[in-house]
Amino acid sequence: MLNPRQVRAWPLTFAILLSGCAPADPLATGTPSSRLAQIPQQAVKQTPDTDRYPPRLHHPGWSDPVPLPGAINTAGAEDSPFISADGQTLLFWFTPDPGIPAEQQVGDGVTGIYLSPAGAGGWGMPVRLQLQDLGEPALDGCPFLLGEGLWFCSARPGSFRGVDLWTATLRQGVASEWRNAGEQLNRDLQAGEMHLSADGSWMVFHRQSETGGGLDLWTTSRRGDTWSVPTPLTSVNTLEDEGWPYLTSDGAYLWFTRTYQGSPAIYRARWTGADWAPAELIVSSFAGEPTLDPAGNLVFVHHFFQDGRLIEADLYIAYRQDP
Repeated sequence: MLNPRQVRAWPLTFAILLSGCAPADPLATGTPSSRLAQIPQQAVKQTPDTDRYPPRLHHPGWSDPVPLPGAINTAGAEDSPFISADGQTLLFWFTPDPGIPAEQQVGDGVTGIYLSPAGAGGWGMPVRLQLQDLGEPALDGCPFLLGEGLWFCSARPGSFRGVDLWTATLRQGVASEWRNAGEQLNRDLQAGEMHLSADGSWMVFHRQSETGGGLDLWTTSRRGDTWSVPTPLTSVNTLEDEGWPYLTSDGAYLWFTRTYQGSPAIYRARWTGADWAPAELIVSSFAGEPTLDPAGNLVFVHHFFQDGRLIEADLYIAYRQDP
């Protein structure tokens, strides 16, 4: 999601966007702004040595999680990672200060979706994607990529609700042709963060439980330009929150985030041929939004908390240990 810690701020953010009162985006006005320069001077880079609640591995198939190597993580907040099926592109969401309200992130010039290409030495230098016309206020996040089809969440004019699903074309690192994903998905189905099957024929997404309360996982099938009536994943959903799904390219596993002992944790369910098997816990302790590279290495976001307050977020990796 755009920022799971600021959901309640989105109605206000959307009202600001519609009123035209959002601050000017430096990137939209031709004044580049480094994401590092926007991080507060008092911010302290968190490390595993200073982490009060480090991610905890529960499965022998992966190594203990460590911060993602390279130039991705900063003293700001890196979140919502997604690795393309070919392993050549890492997308993630960044904001320099996770403590400020969402409406202040609209015009800071750096908050948004970043793209990092794969290279011989790891992930390359991240570049912020331009996903709106010059001068148009928008706050984007939760990226998903299938081929050249980019899906993302956005609070901007033209949405049917506070935060909608939008699509764009991503070609050679440049986004174009952004458009709303449609009234049916956004208003009728109330689709939240999502993942498409490898052939694009069906989608798994999260939205409110049909019995009230928290989030559940649902599926819907594409029928031309429309989507079928959504079905809840009753074999996966519990009284806890389930969301932020990731499907392996072969459709054999569904990864997702579920609340465990009071904080987000990463689970995996296996497709049996008829239904999803009971989910197994993979990583706990403020770990969520899983994605995998072609080698099966697990990348996710880890949130750092201090005195009950979020102070930073980094991308972590757990390396695949077994075939």
